[in-house]
Amino acid sequence: MLIDFFFTVKDAGVPVSIKEFLTLLEALERQVIAPSTDEFYYLSRLTLVKDEAHFDKFDRAFGSYFKGIDAVFEKHPEIPLEWLEQRMQRELTPQQKAAIEKFGYDKLMQRLQDLLKEQKQRHEGGSKWIGTGGISPFGHGGTNPEGMRIGGPGRNRSAVKVWEQRQYQDYDGERELGTRNIKVALRRLRRFAREGAADELALDDTIRATASNAGFLDIRMQPERRNNIKVLMLLDVGGSMDDHIARTEELFSAARTEFKNMEFFYFHNCVYDTLWKSNRRRHAERFDTWDVLRRYPPDTKLIFVGDATMSPYEITQVGGSVEYNNAEAGAAWLQRFTSAFPQHAWLNPEPEGLWQYRQSIALIRQLMSQRMFGLTIDGLERAMRMLSK
Repeated sequence: MLIDFFFTVKDAGVPVSIKEFLTLLEALERQVIAPSTDEFYYLSRLTLVKDEAHFDKFDRAFGSYFKGIDAVFEKHPEIPLEWLEQRMQRELTPQQKAAIEKFGYDKLMQRLQDLLKEQKQRHEGGSKWIGTGGISPFGHGGTNPEGMRIGGPGRNRSAVKVWEQRQYQDYDGERELGTRNIKVALRRLRRFAREGAADELALDDTIRATASNAGFLDIRMQPERRNNIKVLMLLDVGGSMDDHIARTEELFSAARTEFKNMEFFYFHNCVYDTLWKSNRRRHAERFDTWDVLRRYPPDTKLIFVGDATMSPYEITQVGGSVEYNNAEAGAAWLQRFTSAFPQHAWLNPEPEGLWQYRQSIALIRQLMSQRMFGLTIDGLERAMRMLSK
């Protein structure tokens, strides 16, 4: 009987060998389980299946052979919670999505406060309470054009606030693959000057001085010619920017190589009252944005890097940040940066063909005086040419 069972499992695509089958027979011989179909199911799965990726194949083989596997799952329902949540997710048509009510930021916040007082239990698939898989603006795993994500991962990236502490990863400044063309484009932004110690031979001056000295060698030295451009780069990190990590790392690595006088800070979605340099320490080590604005001279070239894809409230509203209640709107901080650094540009890794469908991108472009460029070689060249004027 068990030999037929062994071949049934093998035919189902489970990579089982004679060694595992002998282990199963030895366990049965030593009576490590009671004579029960349930316990035999778990013992045979333990001994025959070496990778959990094959659990489904084994279950189908076991069920087709013994015909009683359904009873096992009825008595021991161990279906993962995320499977239930995914089952509750609704696939809505564009017309149904458009019909979902938008509360507006102030009403959304007030509604959340009311629900926190009223709700006493968990809900799934609804349109009112804090839950999962529905069209309510509160919860996760569902669909709503202006929701607040609570208690789980995002699905449609439409949340105006996220009720959790999120971790981001620093961009790799040592990445070299694919950065050569980016470096060539960045070299358009240069301003050479000779500063520092005179440690380089000044050939023309040496020839001129030697000729004036009746042919006796008169060596003249000069400081090395360096790119004296000053760059401040502010990088959006986390959320929708996770889709653009590779290209952003290539840009970041190339910029650190080309610009010796470059400083950088991170932000999320839009700049507010603090920035940070390390994403691991962003909750403990932040830099006051006012200090950053005052620290660098006005001739510094300011470069924002981000997809500008967010809720419009994050730009226009006090308290609109997806992560905390900001005291001033993001638009106010963007205007301060563009006023402090007249030479500024925004590099956007999102394909330019999608910009017209993002309300937040239109707002950012307006605040940046239309100085937004795609994160492509052509976009970089245009941006560097504009910053060089």
